Amino acid sequence: MAMKIVVLNEEKMNYDHLLDFHQLGDDVVVFQHSSEEEICERVQGATIVITKELVLSEKMVEAFDDSIKLIIEAGTGYNNIPLDACNKKGITVCNIPAYSSQRVAQTAIMLMLNLASSMQMQLRMLERKDHSNFTQHLMVNHIELNDKVLGVVGYGHIAKETIKIALAMGMKVVVTARTPREDHDGIHFTSLEEVLKTSDFISLHCPLNKETYHLIGASQLALMKPTAYLINTARGALIDEQALIKVLQNKMIAGAGLDVLEKEPPLDNSPLYDMENVIITPHMGWKGKETRERLYQIIKSNVDHYLAGDPINVVNGTSR
Repeated sequence: MAMKIVVLNEEKMNYDHLLDFHQLGDDVVVFQHSSEEEICERVQGATIVITKELVLSEKMVEAFDDSIKLIIEAGTGYNNIPLDACNKKGITVCNIPAYSSQRVAQTAIMLMLNLASSMQMQLRMLERKDHSNFTQHLMVNHIELNDKVLGVVGYGHIAKETIKIALAMGMKVVVTARTPREDHDGIHFTSLEEVLKTSDFISLHCPLNKETYHLIGASQLALMKPTAYLINTARGALIDEQALIKVLQNKMIAGAGLDVLEKEPPLDNSPLYDMENVIITPHMGWKGKETRERLYQIIKSNVDHYLAGDPINVVNGTSR
């Protein structure tokens, strides 16, 4: 008898309809999106549930059908899934590690390059029919990345890919990581405080959990140089967004490049939309076509391995 697989929010992963989740098994039910009220009903009778950045509360998981044995978070971060509740229910949780490392690293570097060239300001000048960048000398700041200090918070797959590109561009790299390390290959490992104080660009590449929530708040932002830029392609809540907005409005740092925000999408009246020293993008780092194809293949591998009794990419204590 085929095991039922339920995909709760396909549109998050397959907005251009280039992927076919029905190929994951013989009995696959796909929903474009699911509200909190719809989830428990929709997973009834399922063995495997697949979600992408969809918040599953403890109460919700406790009410899940006993048939559910595997939840696949179709991404690297799994802070949206209550692992303790899953353990109590005997539900295995898998994620999709390292599928988007290169693409997210490219997004971080893209944000740095655009900020270094004041590209946001230049584009807005053109929208206003202001051609003074062309008719006079360049009217906005324009700096090189070579010899600038890149501070990296975290040292996982995406961080390493970002560092690789930064070193190739001639940047100096300092890193703060959870596990102490010796300096190597031109990378200096140090404290978060030193990273914040010495870096020209600071790029966040750590998971979101109780320890890292609002890791960058008012006191940390105050340590940054007034010429420094903050880059976040990891999770929005790593930064106290209101504190960041205040610092940006007061020009206490040079700017920010944010592919992730505390609230996604941001409210229509968010000041981040209109700041010339800020670039925001719609959590696009993982959304490249090739990246999502790789995501699908790892989802399928997770399913196949679980059905064969050999689960992989397990992030909780249950694997049955």
